[in-house]
Amino acid sequence: MYKGKMVNLRPYRREDIPRILELINDEEIKSLLTPGIPFPYTFEDEVKWYESLTATSSGTYNFAIETLAEKLYLGGCGINSVDWKNSVVEVGIFIGDKAYLGKGYGTDAMQTLIGFIFKEMNIRKIKLNVYSFNPRAIKSYEKLGFVREGTLRREIFRAGEYHDIYVMGLFKDEWQ
Repeated sequence: MYKGKMVNLRPYRREDIPRILELINDEEIKSLLTPGIPFPYTFEDEVKWYESLTATSSGTYNFAIETLAEKLYLGGCGINSVDWKNSVVEVGIFIGDKAYLGKGYGTDAMQTLIGFIFKEMNIRKIKLNVYSFNPRAIKSYEKLGFVREGTLRREIFRAGEYHDIYVMGLFKDEWQ
């Protein structure tokens, strides 16, 4: 478990699955997470995903995000891919409980994940993609030191129109 100021990053548990489904199948949350058609996940989908979680075989590292005080599951974050040769990882995060959005929980979770990546994995660069229609996430990433490195113009179709995807990066020597 990795402890931030407001959250813990911990391994997922089977008992998280009902709460995951509740949060991840919310229409607004889902639209911010997947580039594909935002179709609801089933219990079986989540069980398969949970059973596939293993850092050693997949090269991914997934953490459940829970509040320090209540131990309430809020969402997840993790490393989606690791390029060991070039020392670069790609990350993702979501806070699914809307009562906790915009209150610093996501920023704290990402700060904790960044510390894990730079201090424990000895990686030199973290990158991520964020949709242009997610200003809350963009603000959080910029607060953490991420810099917009590029724009994939009109890359994602949502709500009847095309939107940009921003590619952002953070180097170890830029991180405080």
